[in-house]
Amino acid sequence: MTIAEFFTKILEISNENKYPDIHFGTGKKVIMRHHNWDLETVETIEIDGASIATPILSLENIEEIITIISEKEWLEKFRANFELDTSYKYENKARYRVNCYMDTNGYSIAMRIIPTEIPTLEDLWLGDTIKEMCNKNKGLILVTWPTWSWKSTNLAAMIDYINSNFKKHIITVEDPVEFSFDSKKSLINQRELGNHTKWFPEAIRAALREDPDVIMVWEMRDPETIKAAITLAETGHLVLSTLHTNDTVQSIDRIIDVFPSGQQEQIRMQLALSLIWIVSQRLVPRCDKDWRIASREILINNDAVRNLVITGKTHQLYSVIEIWGKEWMIMMDKYLSILYKKWIIDKATLESYARDKEWIYML
Repeated sequence: MTIAEFFTKILEISNENKYPDIHFGTGKKVIMRHHNWDLETVETIEIDGASIATPILSLENIEEIITIISEKEWLEKFRANFELDTSYKYENKARYRVNCYMDTNGYSIAMRIIPTEIPTLEDLWLGDTIKEMCNKNKGLILVTWPTWSWKSTNLAAMIDYINSNFKKHIITVEDPVEFSFDSKKSLINQRELGNHTKWFPEAIRAALREDPDVIMVWEMRDPETIKAAITLAETGHLVLSTLHTNDTVQSIDRIIDVFPSGQQEQIRMQLALSLIWIVSQRLVPRCDKDWRIASREILINNDAVRNLVITGKTHQLYSVIEIWGKEWMIMMDKYLSILYKKWIIDKATLESYARDKEWIYML
């Protein structure tokens, strides 16, 4: 069995079982992440009814897989830069987000499956609230939390909702392109860092000359990208993006704190006027199914939020979320408690992920 055949077989197993992650590493066997989020080494595979032991992969094997995933010149780029972000389409069955990297053993590859079908907002339990936000003509919508919390999936569902219901021009700037969209009522152009643009901020600024209505920015990762995205949101465009932060309030602080002190007052004002909605979410294990579910904290901009952002009193925003809960705002602990009361998560999960341990003991 060649490495190419072995690689195809591993993708077949991953796709059939909907395993979220695959890991290839020098000196190791293939490892997959199962639905319960445990990692498991693939010791054997079935071929024509026979059970065959999987190989320990050499550096040359990993190089061959990299050339299958991308192209030969990308292997040279990886050797030069020690990092490679790309995507890979397995026939017409699945797409994967791919990161190639170096470690103490040699080369490694991490692949994460991207659903071929874009879930609806209802599938993600977002529903009417976010639809109202997506109906707006301008402003900033943020989805935050660490890696593997469905941030990209949430954005894809929002883009697909707009695409299906409005006649707008949507531009995405991604690293890499994950979900593939076909234009429906809207016109969609997807741009990938490295292949279609060299720099996020420049791609965002260039979008102003491309007649956009909606811009999806894969990640607000540096001051230049953040400033460009906020400027777009201010100038009559709907901007959707992600941020790596732990909750809604930290997202606001993070955006402001990346700028020098002399620019922070201006950024506070711009953010206060352009922000629409922040949802911070993390995936928590379910007790009713062998899978995970998103638990969320939601902050919706209103006069109270706007005033606290402008005056620099963001620590008081947690109280605003509590007080304005009837306007669809919700704290993470409250959301977790709802999942617990519906017996979607168990008490151990509630205690593990809650911010205020004393509060949850009162449930």
